[in-house]
Amino acid sequence: MLEDKILVWRFNHGRPEVLHHVYDKYRGELLTLALALLGDLAAAEDVVQDVFLSLVRLSGRLKLTGSLKGYLATSVANGARNVLRVHRRHPTGDLDEADPVQAPDARPDEAAVLAEQLDQLKWALGQIPYEQREVLVLRVYGQITFKEIARQQGIPINTALGRYRYAIDRLRSMLDGEVRK
Repeated sequence: MLEDKILVWRFNHGRPEVLHHVYDKYRGELLTLALALLGDLAAAEDVVQDVFLSLVRLSGRLKLTGSLKGYLATSVANGARNVLRVHRRHPTGDLDEADPVQAPDARPDEAAVLAEQLDQLKWALGQIPYEQREVLVLRVYGQITFKEIARQQGIPINTALGRYRYAIDRLRSMLDGEVRK
């Protein structure tokens, strides 16, 4: 958090090269977030690029009320919402283009089970209504507080909490017995 405040200060005081550091630090997380919201790798990459381009345009004028990560994650969520609005379509839920998750010490049979569970989770995530998925993804992937999610979306905190809870309940009902720890 302190490192991000220093980066923002340097960025605002004529050091635009710090944007490279911010990009390297957050690109992967933001791409994962966008992909979880959109289900389309190309669209997710476009949204992340647009977020960084808009950041460049704010050079010298960037003012944050929260964390840099929260600002970037919210910008990605807003960009994803705009993509969905423009294309008048819903995410397909096909998140297969995401990098596969592998446990570092997993045996081949464990890795296969993990990959199957991840596929089931991707499918289920794509079935959740967008408003619920957005809150869930911002909270889990973006690690944004409910207070910040509510503030950025212009909704009461109880609405954000409710959307998260409904998303978790839907995931549980869809995956009940399918994915075990």
